[in-house]
Amino acid sequence: MKKTKEIIPGFIVCVFIAMIGKFLASFMPSLGAATFAIFLGIIAGNTILNNKRYDEGSKFSERELLSYSIVLMGATLQLSDIKSVGLGGVVFIVLQMIFTISSAFIIGRKLGFNRKFSLLMSAGNAVCGSSAIASVSQVVHPNAKDKGLSVTIVNVTGTILMFVLPIVAGIMYNHETIQTSALLGGTLQSVGQVIASAQFVNESVVEMATIFKILRIILIVAVVILFSRVNTSEEGKLFEKKYNNGKKVKVTVPWFIIGFFILSVIYSLGLIPKQVSSVAHYVSGQFEIIALAAIGMRVKFKDLIKEGPKGMLYGGLVGLMQIIFALVLIKIFI
Repeated sequence: MKKTKEIIPGFIVCVFIAMIGKFLASFMPSLGAATFAIFLGIIAGNTILNNKRYDEGSKFSERELLSYSIVLMGATLQLSDIKSVGLGGVVFIVLQMIFTISSAFIIGRKLGFNRKFSLLMSAGNAVCGSSAIASVSQVVHPNAKDKGLSVTIVNVTGTILMFVLPIVAGIMYNHETIQTSALLGGTLQSVGQVIASAQFVNESVVEMATIFKILRIILIVAVVILFSRVNTSEEGKLFEKKYNNGKKVKVTVPWFIIGFFILSVIYSLGLIPKQVSSVAHYVSGQFEIIALAAIGMRVKFKDLIKEGPKGMLYGGLVGLMQIIFALVLIKIFI
């Protein structure tokens, strides 16, 4: 009950911002409610609503509603839509992750950061932001400072790229769906950032970019297993044999990914009526707008300043490398 009371104020605020976003979008439909919601969230979250009492509610709206939105999206997508990324899309995602992990680790070491912190940055940027950092922390065993700092830098980097990548996609691909989706879904750090960024383009890119992102999230299992083999101490070779004192590491695929695939399979088999699919699509969209308002609320300008030159340089260099890798790999495989 106490937790619910803490969530309510921020949740109501996010719903209210989403409603204003929808109202404004009725006058400028080309921008869309999602665009208004995230920008209004950023403005409000850094001014009149910059209050910790809204934190739990905005956190709930971002994580939970976005997860439900992705699950419901499964009831609107055929498996053939997922297959549309093709073998080239899968190869692109795998190579993009490998290059991101490698470059993030090398850049971190060159800038003087320790191995554990560099590994956290590698996973966070390559896979799914905070969730990936939490997952690999089970095997990397960082201290609280390294974990908190990596989460902040990864999220700030992703937030900046969230606005930059649609512009890059417009210049390079004229917002063509598959290439734009690959760039956004294969580069951005969190699911929320992918959806928010794709909303600046169109609904088709939202769906396809989410599929590219889901492929990355599924591969978190492989990343955690790889990192469990890494020597995280500052002495010895990186891939020197590591002993975990016999402890088993539990790695799971996020529940919303499983839910997404289950509903997608059911829909592909024709077991979900069109009317139900339409309702799922509508509800998913409403949850998405509220979640994007929450994402905006949680973007704090003070975080951009607090990390200082070195931390932001790290995030910026990794983000730049991700964009370069993506552009080259998309040209080859997509």
